[in-house]
Amino acid sequence: MTAPASTDPLPGLVGFPAALREAGLPCEAHRVQAYLAAVESLDVADPSQLYWAGRLTLCGDPDDLPRYDQAFAAWFSAEPPRRARNPVQRPAQPRIAALVTQQQGDGEAEEQAGEQLSVAASDAEVLRQRDLGELSPAERAHLRELMAALRPAPPRRRSLRYRPARRGRLDPARTLRAMLAGGGEPTRLAYSRHGPRARRVVLLIDVSGSMKPYADSLLRFAHVVVRSAPSSVEVFTLGTRLTRVSRQLRQRDPERAMLAAGEAVADFAGGTRLGETLRVFLDRWGQRGLARRAVVVVFSDGWERGDASLLGDQVARMRRLAHRVLWVNPHAGRDGYAPVQSGIAAALPHVDRLLAGHSLATLERLLQEIRDA
Repeated sequence: MTAPASTDPLPGLVGFPAALREAGLPCEAHRVQAYLAAVESLDVADPSQLYWAGRLTLCGDPDDLPRYDQAFAAWFSAEPPRRARNPVQRPAQPRIAALVTQQQGDGEAEEQAGEQLSVAASDAEVLRQRDLGELSPAERAHLRELMAALRPAPPRRRSLRYRPARRGRLDPARTLRAMLAGGGEPTRLAYSRHGPRARRVVLLIDVSGSMKPYADSLLRFAHVVVRSAPSSVEVFTLGTRLTRVSRQLRQRDPERAMLAAGEAVADFAGGTRLGETLRVFLDRWGQRGLARRAVVVVFSDGWERGDASLLGDQVARMRRLAHRVLWVNPHAGRDGYAPVQSGIAAALPHVDRLLAGHSLATLERLLQEIRDA
């Protein structure tokens, strides 16, 4: 295969990608089109311009460069390039991102591909058990990927509307319509029963100074729960004031959702007035229906700067409205923890479960508690 001797350079330029394919480069059609479009805007008599036009458009991998240089020199010097019998293949990279940053050679990486996958999986399992407040920036970035992979299942309750079913109460209307369609004969009886519907979930997240190491991860967890059921999940932040962030967390992109929520919360890392903020929540939203027959989850360590008895009264009031009240305390998962803080001690008699929320594994167990409610 030699370069054409015609004065028209177009046949030679079109044949060059074919020569690259013979040399082992996968020159797709869109790359060839980009190469010809680039050639139209340069001087074809200049070999350096032709070289860089082809290198930038026809090479899609660093391993293609040696073969491209050889084929270019052979083609434009009237010497046919040799076909690469054993093109270099890059080893497949594992899809699970490992937390370790170990460098391996090509042969070693190919031999230990299965070992890398197992190490990455074990690193992810270790990260699931780590305390959210003690993670490094790299571990937090990896945790976001693991948290985005969660698939929460909303709790269900019985709907007031009836739906067609194989068993249940007799449905006269559907039975009559079936009789009319069958010529007046009662060929089949139709039944109906109450269908399921999603139960509302309310997440109350403490963003005070004592909860600052966990606030970002808990808000990202809330974003995952909201995205799973946008119409039946509500999120509020608790601090010196109450802030509703449900609308901000309904955005699909997690970073934009976190940015919007951060702009809405004016008392982030401030003080704590749990009793007062819960009273505002119940007066404005909970008593009017938001907390009725809902699963309410309070994320807080229980540090109360205000009146602890007020907090106990409001949690008892919320328990009378809600279907279940769960209290998630990040410190509850530590060895030797005792609920001796004034706030958690006042609220504990009125909650259904006290759960740990210091790691991704405990948050996954919380999802099961919410689903089973």
